[in-house]
Amino acid sequence: MSDLDIAIVIVTYKSAALTVQCLRSIAAERTSPGLAIRAVVVDNASGDLPEIERAIQANGWDGWVSVVAAPRNGGFAYGNNLGIEHACRRAPPAYVHLLNPDTQVRPGAIGILVRFLEAHPEAGIAGSSFENLDGSAWPISFRFPSLFSEIDTGLQLGLATRVLKRWVVARPMSQELAQPVDWICGASMLIRPAVLSALGGFDENYFLYYEETDFCLRAARAGFATWYVPQSRVMHIAGQSTHVTERQNAPKRLPAYWFESRRRYFAISHGVLKAMAIDLAALLAHALGSLKRNALGRRAEAVPFFIRDLLRHSILWPAHRSFPPARGLKQIP
Repeated sequence: MSDLDIAIVIVTYKSAALTVQCLRSIAAERTSPGLAIRAVVVDNASGDLPEIERAIQANGWDGWVSVVAAPRNGGFAYGNNLGIEHACRRAPPAYVHLLNPDTQVRPGAIGILVRFLEAHPEAGIAGSSFENLDGSAWPISFRFPSLFSEIDTGLQLGLATRVLKRWVVARPMSQELAQPVDWICGASMLIRPAVLSALGGFDENYFLYYEETDFCLRAARAGFATWYVPQSRVMHIAGQSTHVTERQNAPKRLPAYWFESRRRYFAISHGVLKAMAIDLAALLAHALGSLKRNALGRRAEAVPFFIRDLLRHSILWPAHRSFPPARGLKQIP
């Protein structure tokens, strides 16, 4: 039997050095039996490619790494769709593996995901567990955001979190047992081409954030399950391109595109009227949470200007209720 063709797609934006380290970790996995691993690096118009191309030549990786210069910085969904299309030009691979440039795969991580999907035909997407740079575990998957999760996030109250536990978005996971989940982090995501064909790839209306949430939700509605596979371990330094989701630092003000992605997700997945109700509940919950933090002298824990920005970008305003149809792959594998 021929080896399974695995196409890895890495979208980089001002992360050349990290991308090279990611490729180095992939190179060590190319001897995995039964797998033919190749990679596509997409530069989202950041100027990273010259440095990456020099490293590819210096390390002799040009036989299995190809590069794509995106004409613009269209975001995570756009860059990954571009890389997937490039990877499928020769022939659709057996699987597409999305990796962030700020990741390094640990030994066997790719093969474990592949073997899992080979053994579970009902699953369409499989994701790794993550560890931090210091080696500590970050075993988290996610539930789909909802009205109740928005209330919990706003209040940040222990009692409310216990009551709303089944809706809290971040879901601590077993480090031994593979489990079906709502959605997984796109930093390490193995996808069947059948899922890409059914969904038309990622929705490029999301510049950054909520795109993998939307992708996994549409996959679930199309009959493809998403699984968390903890035996596949990947080191992930969160937030290196945007510095928004860095785990060790104080919260930063969220960019406008975060709120725009959130607005689209709730409107598309729940409908406009329910999205409006979710925004009203979120604004009230965050206001109450802010009062609590102020009373306890913990204002530094809050995301700066969150309530103001949420209101400014809310679907409550009529001008924010127009949503273009999904834009995805130009060529469906």
